[in-house]
Amino acid sequence: MPRGTTGDSLPKVLWPLLFGNFVIGSGVMVVAGTLNEISNSLNIPVAVAGQLITAAAVTMCLGAPLFASVVAGWDRRRLLTLSMLWYALFLGLCALMPGFGSLLVVRVLGVVSPAIFTPQAAACVGLLVPPHQRGRAITFVFLGWSVASVLGMPLGAWIGGTLGWRGAFAFVALLGLVSAVWLWRTLPDGIKPPALSRAAWGQTLRSKPLMLCVAVTLLQSAGQFVLFAYFAPYYKAQLHTTPLQLSLLFAWFGAFGLIGNILMSRRIDRIGAAHAVMWSMGSIALSLLLWSLGSSVVLAALICVPWGLGCFAANSAQQARLLGIAPALASGSIALNSSAMYAGQALGAGSGGWLIAQGQMASLHWFGLAGLLVAMALSWWTARQASGQRVN
Repeated sequence: MPRGTTGDSLPKVLWPLLFGNFVIGSGVMVVAGTLNEISNSLNIPVAVAGQLITAAAVTMCLGAPLFASVVAGWDRRRLLTLSMLWYALFLGLCALMPGFGSLLVVRVLGVVSPAIFTPQAAACVGLLVPPHQRGRAITFVFLGWSVASVLGMPLGAWIGGTLGWRGAFAFVALLGLVSAVWLWRTLPDGIKPPALSRAAWGQTLRSKPLMLCVAVTLLQSAGQFVLFAYFAPYYKAQLHTTPLQLSLLFAWFGAFGLIGNILMSRRIDRIGAAHAVMWSMGSIALSLLLWSLGSSVVLAALICVPWGLGCFAANSAQQARLLGIAPALASGSIALNSSAMYAGQALGAGSGGWLIAQGQMASLHWFGLAGLLVAMALSWWTARQASGQRVN
């Protein structure tokens, strides 16, 4: 039984991994939460500032599978601690950058850490819990992203609105230092998931069920980020929100993101990962379908509820789905899934920025809904393809 486990409860060693994902998520989302302040401070259009999200997402997309091979033999205690220290350093440097060009370069360097941390934290979970707890453990660790949406992103938006975006970046940098210390003090030595050989990578890439799952993640992530990346300017333009109202909307959205992931972690082993993915994406699609009815802050908050419930739960369920299809290939498939999630963010944020530049901000949700519906159709087909094709 892993250290810190009692009965069927999850081991305490998973908590610093959850907190690490909280810091990673807060740092990734801090740009979206402070997009208005970055635009005003650096005297650039919102659509240009939004390319900070696109460039970072492209880096994380390319980095996740690349670093999965580069760091394959590293002890995870050292790897995850160093990646968090790197994150803290570059978030701090971002706060000091004088212009958009320098900020873009430092931001891209900083998001090397999310490309490493989230997939590698998930991949090492299998060495910390027994097989029957893997689905619940992965969704538990991924709760950190939900907590980032309910605490980290609203706090960042509030700090950005009161002290400026530089203060928000510095705040997350401080959290990164705390996370690095906790990881180093808590994780045991010798956590080394088996490295994927070239043959195993080939097996992963040739697996039709795995690659279809990854494609589902790409589509649902792109569908969400067409609008999600521009929540701050959207609400300011459409509802004339104040910084406090914006931070409260982010907190409200994040609270339901947390609730959705908690519910997912408790039910996924009973309903199955494929069904969990479909329910999560259906919730997001419902919000996007009703989006144009949000003519006030209260209505907008209510319409956000289904999206919040499905937002982070969808990717948690996808990771568990990949692990269930091919446990031996989880290190590679989860890295590719993370890559697809970030590629979707880049595609969605880039498309959303282009649409805003064309005067289509009020129509972003329809493009997002189209992406979600295609993702749901592909997920249904994937479930049929995966049936009876588990890779051991």
